[in-house]
Amino acid sequence: MLDKTHAVASEGVSKALYDEKTGRLLGAGICGRNAGELISEAVLALEMGASAQDVGLSIHPHPTLSETFALAAELAEGTATDTLNK
Repeated sequence: MLDKTHAVASEGVSKALYDEKTGRLLGAGICGRNAGELISEAVLALEMGASAQDVGLSIHPHPTLSETFALAAELAEGTATDTLNK
């Protein structure tokens, strides 16, 4: 089973696909200003086998597009504090 989450900011969006059983990142898409610079974080997370928890616990400055990648991970984990969880 897959858990797909996305987080939207005023100038961009991050989508992340996590394995529901293991929590590992399976794929990501990032759109917005400087998204080309941010995609490297997703690639690194994929290469190291990072989980949603790993990404969510990493520091992401506010307000930036990079925090949407962390928020997507927190949404997958159900630990997001900046939005309403399902």
